[in-house]
Amino acid sequence: MASARRFFGTDGIRGEANTAPMTPEVALRVGMAVAAHFGRDGTIVVGKDTRLSGYLLESALASGLCALGADVTFVGPLPTPGIAYITQSLRASAGVVISASHNHFADNGIKLFAGDGYKLPDEVEAHLEVLMDADLDDRRARGSEIGRAFRLDDAGGRYLTRVKQAFSSHDDLDGFKIVVDCAHGAAYRVAPTMLRELGADVVALGCEPDGTNINAGYGAMHPERIQAAVREHGADLGLALDGDADRAVMCDERGEVVDGDAIMCMCARDMALRGQLRGGAVVATVMSNLGLERALEEVGIGLVRTPVGDRYVVEAMRAGGYNLGGEQSGHLVFLDHATTGDGLVAALQVLTIMRSTESPLSRLAAVMIRYPQVTTSIKVGRRTPIDRLPKVSRVIREVEAELGDDGRVLVRYSGTENKLRVMVEAADEAGIEPRIGRILSAAREELGEPT
Repeated sequence: MASARRFFGTDGIRGEANTAPMTPEVALRVGMAVAAHFGRDGTIVVGKDTRLSGYLLESALASGLCALGADVTFVGPLPTPGIAYITQSLRASAGVVISASHNHFADNGIKLFAGDGYKLPDEVEAHLEVLMDADLDDRRARGSEIGRAFRLDDAGGRYLTRVKQAFSSHDDLDGFKIVVDCAHGAAYRVAPTMLRELGADVVALGCEPDGTNINAGYGAMHPERIQAAVREHGADLGLALDGDADRAVMCDERGEVVDGDAIMCMCARDMALRGQLRGGAVVATVMSNLGLERALEEVGIGLVRTPVGDRYVVEAMRAGGYNLGGEQSGHLVFLDHATTGDGLVAALQVLTIMRSTESPLSRLAAVMIRYPQVTTSIKVGRRTPIDRLPKVSRVIREVEAELGDDGRVLVRYSGTENKLRVMVEAADEAGIEPRIGRILSAAREELGEPT
């Protein structure tokens, strides 16, 4: 059903602001559909990041909600996990985030949470699309039944109180120097405030949003900025968030990037030692490095793999009773503390381990040895299922046989573009590119060039 959708993709609706599908007309219809699906009881929480177009879409969305009798609670710029938490804590009917995450400021998006703070399942999003196309005139509110809009002024404070609970050390962050880059995004106030209130010496970057500079040379997409700042200031940790702060990229005291796989590895091993790792496994996507799998195996921890996308990680975690999962890219989910990826919660988990073990991040990250991994994409003329491509399938089997247990092959289509992505991991880096080349050559032959 997801493939036939016109609006919702793997993480809500996203596109260039004020251009289809991210127009105020579509936002209005989303609001009406949400109100029609969730009803008039309770309230709908609406938050956003710092993009200029947030005002445009926020107003249109609220109009749609109120038109069908739903009340709205505005929380203003707040990280996506903060909006999910406020939705849950207020016992709201649903939550709406207006954000395009790590994208350029000209883009924007809409993603939705149920009242429990978790992202909506595919079938609910599919029903919302049906409602967006339906004639809802007979459901319009009249007179005093028209919805009201309120503003929650202390949303940031409520979220910070919740996040601080993720720092489980008996001590505070006194003695730590931390560089935090907020990407001129949703965490520009809460992230530096939280770290300072816990006692850290904070060097704050990317905290001057003007509506057009979100993610522009700052944040998780540009970790080189925290790398340089950590070296310059002699900091213990660098933390780069993306525009809506549900993703974090960190670097150690030497300025070396520590990706999501390494963070999951160190956190899983620590949680297992303390008897806090539920299910005896970590949930990660098919993109996570083979080195993560090997390092977890060494201490008896399993790895459950899902398709790419943090929503699939969370779905698998909930279904299997796991409490730690994430993506190599830095979407890290600690279900004991948050219902979705949360960059601040992830940072506090790492800082807790650093404090309790009195170890620098470089030493903690060394528990995982990363396998060389290369991913290459090509545009293709069609998207025939891989198992229906005999030449591609044959070459994949040949490469897998050559690699044995010391490597991995992943061939998949992009979720948003007409592209084929080929990833190969191997202990011997020199053999990766030729093997990718063989797979791509077969793919070009069978799939053709794009028209």
